Amino acid sequence: MDQNWDDLRLFLAVAREESLSGAGKLLRLDPATLGRRMARLEKALQTVLFVKSPQGYMLTEAGRDLMQRAERAEQAMRAATAGVQVQSDQLSGQIRVGAPDGAANYLLPQVCAAIAAKNPDLDVQIIALPRVFNLSRREADMAIGVSAPTAGRLVVQKVTDYHLHLAAAESYLAQHPEVTAVGDLQGHRMVGYIPDMIFDRELDYLADLGISRVALASNSVSVQVRMIQQGGGIGVAHDFSLAATQGVRRILTDAVSLKRAFYLIRHADDRRNARLAAFAEALATGLRAETARLEALTSGRTAPKA
Repeated sequence: MDQNWDDLRLFLAVAREESLSGAGKLLRLDPATLGRRMARLEKALQTVLFVKSPQGYMLTEAGRDLMQRAERAEQAMRAATAGVQVQSDQLSGQIRVGAPDGAANYLLPQVCAAIAAKNPDLDVQIIALPRVFNLSRREADMAIGVSAPTAGRLVVQKVTDYHLHLAAAESYLAQHPEVTAVGDLQGHRMVGYIPDMIFDRELDYLADLGISRVALASNSVSVQVRMIQQGGGIGVAHDFSLAATQGVRRILTDAVSLKRAFYLIRHADDRRNARLAAFAEALATGLRAETARLEALTSGRTAPKA
């Protein structure tokens, strides 16, 4: 296979995204240019790599074979880069992290900024999406999850526990009946996830409390917190999200206290990549420290006991 790495890099992006537009966004290349590069690659190899349709680019058998070879070359490149990286004691290049938007909005900015400050040649990209990331398709170099996956060739590390409580704006509580027990919630407007867009069972907080109607809903944690802050109603919020949310306090902390965990998920092929391993260690350490710091700031913002 006498092809240069740049050809294979572009091919892998198209194969994983199954479209020129999706791969173009990742590579910052015009889809038309990418299409020409794929046509040139097929001509050079004298074989058809993709079945093209309005639905996208699907691999042929020859394409699947090339993808396996290209992924082995990718791992070799990663290993070679990692070997050079270890000698410099500093991280460089680009690393992409996928995370649910709660972690992406309230934790990762501080953590990744601190890592970048120590590694001036490092570029960190945070993808905030309310769904599970597909590391096999290389959507990210690593991902933060709220549950440990059980399928796929993955390395999973528990990073830290985090806590959630019911919360409401002072303005909302002042204008509505007092909440002294879980049963009182039935008479209040609730803020939470859009039920059919909950991507992980660990996030179905309100159902566990017997709440069937969510009057104000979003698939985004940060939007939910803003709804609560604006007096929209009562919702379950991450303790770490409330540290910087003025005018909101936790309620019913003795009756409702939830604990979940963040997991750092990596592809098994990256296990020996010293560069990614060093970043993963720094990321996990930072997440633990920042979660603990913000939760400590929030702990005093609790409703007085009746």
